Amino acid sequence: MTDTIGNLHVMNRAALTKRLVAGLHNREAVVGGIGNSNWDLWGAGHRPENFYMLGSMGLAVPIAMGVALAQPARRVFALEGDGSLLMQLGCLSTVAAQGVKNLVVILWDNGIYQITGGQGTPSAAARTDLVAIARASGIANAAWAADEAEFDALVARALTTDGPHVIGVKTDSEPGRTQTDRDPIRFRESFMRAMAEAV
Repeated sequence: MTDTIGNLHVMNRAALTKRLVAGLHNREAVVGGIGNSNWDLWGAGHRPENFYMLGSMGLAVPIAMGVALAQPARRVFALEGDGSLLMQLGCLSTVAAQGVKNLVVILWDNGIYQITGGQGTPSAAARTDLVAIARASGIANAAWAADEAEFDALVARALTTDGPHVIGVKTDSEPGRTQTDRDPIRFRESFMRAMAEAV
């Protein structure tokens, strides 16, 4: 487990999203934040348990928390970018206060607001450590993944131990290669049906 940003390996977000989805075998819910987090989740292969955020910046973690609270037997993942998390930074304190044991937040941190033009976020050049903020908010299981092997290990730990968990990943800025279908009603209905079925 890595406690600081220093010397982290920069990883590919799309490749890690595929690794994550391929390792889910118990109908875990995954909420993809807007932009690349969403597009990579779509590109990893649609599952009814995926919920694709379309146009609501910063709400992946709050929505995932709501699902996790409503479905305590189901692991729930939120895939969120650094810029989007900064929009709703207070959600980390709420997650900690609620003690959401089945929630896993994966933070893709490339240091830019990528889909709005590449402006730098406060996490650029390691000035703001969002994983340290998660720990300071009360989420003890918050760590940076130093490389792909540690990412896999942190995900495996999150699937088998109580959380909440935050896994921070320094990513490259490769744009998403696919775009999620613009069909929010279909996604809502599909996700609701999947959540109604037992884990």
